[in-house]
Formats: sequence, C-alpha cells, structure tokens
Amino acid sequence: MITPQIIKEHGLSDAEYGRIQKALGRAPTFVELGIFSAMWSEHCSYKSSRVYLKSFPTKGADVLQGPGENAGVIDIGGGMALAFKMESHNHPSFIEPYQGAATGVGGILRDIFTMGARPVASLNSLRFGSTENPKTRFLLEGVVSGIAGYGNCIGVPTVGGEVFFNESYDGNCLVNVMTVGVLKKDRIFKGMGKGAGNPVIYAGSKTGRDGIHGAVMASDVFGAGGEERRPTVQVGDPFSEKLLLEACLELFKTDHVIGIQDMGAAGLTSSSAEMASRGKCGMEIYIDAVPRREDGMSAYEVMLSESQERMLIVVKKGTEDAVREIFHKWDLDACVIGKITDDGKLRVIEGGKTAAEIPIVSLTDGAPVYDRPVKRPAWQDGLGLFDVEKIPQPLDRIAPPRKDCAPTAIDGMTYNDAALRILSSLNVASKSWIYRQFDYMVRTDTMVCPGSDAAMVRIKGTDKAIAMTIDCNSRYCYLDPFKGAALAVAEAARNLSVSGARPVALTDCLNFGNPERPEVMWQFKEAVRGIREACLAFGIPVVSGNVSLYNETSGKSVYPTPVIGMIGIIDDIKDLRTQWFQNKGDVIGMLGVNAGGLGGSEYLKVLHGVEKGQVHLDLDAEKKVGDACLKAIKNSIIISSHDVSDGGALVALAECCLNPGRALGAQVELPLAGMRLDEALFGEFGPRAIVSFKEKDAGALEKICSSCGISFKAIGVVKGDALKIGWYVNLPVSEIQDAWGGALERFVNG
Repeated sequence: MITPQIIKEHGLSDAEYGRIQKALGRAPTFVELGIFSAMWSEHCSYKSSRVYLKSFPTKGADVLQGPGENAGVIDIGGGMALAFKMESHNHPSFIEPYQGAATGVGGILRDIFTMGARPVASLNSLRFGSTENPKTRFLLEGVVSGIAGYGNCIGVPTVGGEVFFNESYDGNCLVNVMTVGVLKKDRIFKGMGKGAGNPVIYAGSKTGRDGIHGAVMASDVFGAGGEERRPTVQVGDPFSEKLLLEACLELFKTDHVIGIQDMGAAGLTSSSAEMASRGKCGMEIYIDAVPRREDGMSAYEVMLSESQERMLIVVKKGTEDAVREIFHKWDLDACVIGKITDDGKLRVIEGGKTAAEIPIVSLTDGAPVYDRPVKRPAWQDGLGLFDVEKIPQPLDRIAPPRKDCAPTAIDGMTYNDAALRILSSLNVASKSWIYRQFDYMVRTDTMVCPGSDAAMVRIKGTDKAIAMTIDCNSRYCYLDPFKGAALAVAEAARNLSVSGARPVALTDCLNFGNPERPEVMWQFKEAVRGIREACLAFGIPVVSGNVSLYNETSGKSVYPTPVIGMIGIIDDIKDLRTQWFQNKGDVIGMLGVNAGGLGGSEYLKVLHGVEKGQVHLDLDAEKKVGDACLKAIKNSIIISSHDVSDGGALVALAECCLNPGRALGAQVELPLAGMRLDEALFGEFGPRAIVSFKEKDAGALEKICSSCGISFKAIGVVKGDALKIGWYVNLPVSEIQDAWGGALERFVNG
C-alpha cells in the first residue's frame, strides 16, 4: 500500500500524487510510483526552470542540433561537426567525492558519443567551500582524483577548467563537467525510438543497485549531514566505458541504429521514456531480460538503478544478431529487452505480468511545470551600497614605512605585499596542482596546455582547431544575478577571442539553491535573462545545457552559479595565441578602458573581507574588444593576448610574465585617469585585454582598435626579470611564481 510517507520519500507532493492518479485513472503500483518520482524529479523534468529556459536563443546558421537531445551539435565546415554539453554531479560529489566526480565525467562522455561523436576534450568547473572549512581539502582531493581517474583511463584529455572557493559552498560543492566531441555532420544519432515492432537493445555493463533514487536525491536539499545518502551515488568503471565508446562508434558505421540513449539520471526509466516520447511511440520493457550483477533485484530496482556504462538502443528489426556481435566483440553485454509499440505507453513486464503501464506523455510533456513565486530579496540592495573611500589602500611606495610614519589601516602593507596576497589567493593562483593530475596530452591533439585563457585542440586532417573555455564569477552573480550571468558569457567570449578563436556557441550549467524559495527563483530568473541578453549581443546560441537546483544545506544556498561553457573555432592554427609574453623588447598594450571599480573584486574579499559593490556591464564594449583582438590577430599584429578578469590588471600582467618556457619581466605604466591606485591595479571591470606586439605595428593596432570603436594605449615593454608597475610595484618574476604557482599545493599539503 502506498502511504503518505512513501509518497514523501519519493519526493512527490500530495498534489503531484493526485496528478499521477488522474493520469493513470487509478492508484499507481509501487513500480509506477518510482518511475513517476524519477521522471518528475527536478533533475529530469526541469519543472521549476522550464518556463525561463525557453527564452534562450537556440538557433543559428551553424546549429545542427539545439537543446532537447543528449548534446548540442554545431557545423564547423568541411562536413564536420562538434557535439558538446555540460552536466552537473553536485550532490553525488558532496556525498562521495571520488565516485561522484568520476561518474559525472562518465555521464557527460556518454552524452557526447551517444550523438555519434568521438570525445576529444573535457573541461570542468569546480566550486568548494572556504579554505578554513576542514572538509574543503577532502572534497577537493576526492573530486580531482575522481575526474583524473576516469578521464585518464578512458583516454580523453582534460584540457581546462576553473576552480572557485567561497564559504557559500561549504555545504554543497559544485562539480560541473563538459565534453566536446567530433563527428560527421551527416551522421548525427539521436535519442529517438520509432517503428512499432523494432527491438530495444540493452548494451554495456550489468545493472546493480547503485544509484537508485539518484535523480530524486539530486532534486532535494541536504540536511546537516548528507553522508546517509551514500547508497544513491553511482559507481563508475572507465575501462568498461572505453569499451562501450568503441563499440558504439563501430555500431554507428552501420545503418542498424534508429535511436540511442545513454542510461544516465533515472537509468532505464528515463532512457526508455524519453526515447519513446521523442519518437511519439510506446515502449515495452521485459525486466527479466535485463543483465544484472546482483541477485533478487525487483522491477522497481532495475528500472531506477543508475548503474553506469549502459546504453539503450532501438535498432531495425532483423539486425539484432549483427548488433549483438559488435558488442560481444568488445566483451560487453547486449541483449533485446523490449520493443517499440504504437500505443504510446511505457509498459514494464516482470515474470509475465505487467508491473507498470503508463502513458508516455504523462511522464515527459505532461510532467508538472511550475511558475514558482519570484521575489527580489530584501538584502539584495544592501550589497550594492558600498563606499570605496572607506576602504584603506596599501602604501603607495615600495619601501616599508619608516617607524615615524603613521601606520595605514592595513598595517603598513605595501602594494608589493598586496599583490602577493592577491596572487596567492586560491581563486587567482595557478591550478597546476589540479591539472598535473590530468592526462591533457592523450590523443596528441592538445595544442595549448592548461593555464592559458582557452584550451585548444586541433581537428585532425585540417588546419582548424577547437578553442574551449568554461567561466563564471559567482561573486558577481551574488551581487547582481543579471549582470553577473551576462559577464560570464562575456568573459567566455573574451577568453576565446584573445586566443584567436571565433566564438560560435555555448552550453551552460545553471547551479542554484532551493527553487521553492522566491529569492532563489528571482536569482535564477535574472541569471537566465542575463545569459539571454549577452547571447543576443554576441550572436551566440545556447545549444545544450543543464540545470542543478536544490544546492542548499540547512537553509544556506550556494551563490548563484550559472557556468558557461563556450566553443570557438580557429580557422587556421597559425592564428592561435596564448596569454604569455614571448619576446624581450615587445611592446605591451591595453585594449579597452582601464575602468577600475572594486565591487566584487578578489582584492576586496582577500584584503578587506568585503563582498559588496556595483557590478558593471557593457556588452557593446565587450563585443568590440573581442572583434578588435580577432582582427589584430588575423593580421599577425598581436603576438600574445590575455583578458583582464579576476585580480584585475596586476594579475593579468603577472600571468603574462609567467611563460612556461621562459619567464619574462615587464615594465609598465598603468593609466590612472583619476582612479585610486588599488582600483587601477585590482579593479576587475571594463572589457580589457593585455596584448604584446612589435613596436613597428603600434600604428596598425591603433587603427584597428579605432575602427572597432575601442580605446588602445601602449603601457609598457617586455624587459628584465621583474614586473615593475609605476613606482608602486616591483616584484621579481621568481617571487610572483612562488606566490602564484605554489599556493594551491601549499593549501592541499596543509
């Protein structure tokens, strides 16, 4: 008997249970309740976010497949296409960091090769709590090990990413993973079943009890603990996934496949229901035929298991033996477990009896859609009320103060001291401790190692390269969700442009708190609006994505974190650029206005413990800076280029000096234009890029910037072995390297 307590344990409200009864015309069986619970979970149905997501621009001349499939696909010319998407594995990674992160990687890889693409690169965006939180180090080490363990074993390079630390993530770390794959544009495979009588084949690893209720768990807030949910975390096997990848790619060379879907969240339930829904048909599943690795599993457990490395495939009738032969060659299970029907129902048969019979439409298009209450929080306005003049500055000299000088409010700190503090902040410092654990050179196509503005992978047999970046400053989004989300799109586009790539499309992963709280839904609505406006300004479509809600513990939500993964194309690899200065004597220039503005900066957080201030946004200027960079790169004027973001101009200049092959110093005079010194050095706003070029090309660069409608100024020269900025900063590059390069490893080692 289904009791109110059982309904609650399945994450369903009384009203939703009433809708289930109405859809069936009767009370559900226990198996049916489990199926509805999974399909109507936030994780699978997007019931709180769907009303806003439809506002995204999703079409474009290059878009071959937009949202709604396993991944988005864009045309890159020459008969080739790219499939890419980003997914979250936040809740599982907080409960069990290694397996949570590892299976997140496995899931996004399957989304890509399900489309018919060979995965060529992965990236990740990670969020952890305060460095003072004793659990942060444990989660960081586990998550990084999980990503490395899975990605390295399957042989897909992890080429880039980002990491952010903030106390808002103390109760919920975020693990977002993105993968890009290459395929032929006329060989795109979709998760669609059709053709009554066609067989449904299960392929891959056997089914176990791991991951049951995983989708429901990911659609709920945590209490003070969370470890009690450990059984809902899946267990991955990258070696099995490698076999599954190769077997599927071999199968795609035939004409046997009608549709294919990986068994991700909600496992066999979601894959069967979604394939039937897209094909406007029904599907019959024979539970007794499903391969399993544990005895005594019920239909309920088999349908809801989220065991990894499994595919559901609809093939043409009569090709079953040929399909089985391919998978058996790769030592994988493959067997017929069902068939396509024309009655529009999902029917589950166990022991010759019907365990579930549900109209497909009630599980997918008929799932609840909520337009939840939205309210701007009362505390939001207070975040922007910030008087920079009340913030003391470091001493504007290099030498320590004399004893007879009055101390400043930051204890006599010089700008050298302040610079080293910012450079060693974990949000700014090198992430080499992380990416050293990743095999980013496997497949030998990686053209730029992790650490520059964008990752780049060549497309075999062509002169083209794919540029990829993943970005979001969640502090900006906390201060102003609209502007912060728009800036995430702008920074991603900037990272691609300074690397010589033309931005073409994006995927997203929208991480927010409890949608049942009106202030969280206001943040979500504003962030979606910001992404939309930025996409329209840049002409960039959203082709895929993911929403992760309920990232909240004991009533404390994570900062709104709309992560943007963007793809750019370099048409000729000679136009590839990195952020590092290349030659002594090159001139250093700044494209765009050094606008200052300390609101939301790492400087304010690290030196003053303040997370307040106005967020500034100028999408028109952002687009112009990107256009100017690309034009100057194509004209072989710019030698190196780097966008200005976290940590401001000082951090950007310092990072430009740290060429992995040969560190180079610089002597710079920053334009102050009436700004405070700390604003000029550490202010993060204003679309800007630091570039280097030959002195003879200064006039040509200035002309390009003028034609694009942006300002340009030569600010220095590459020289010496120290970074010197005016009279107030003089740091040996070796000292910068120690502060910036070793901070994360020092934290991990305690």
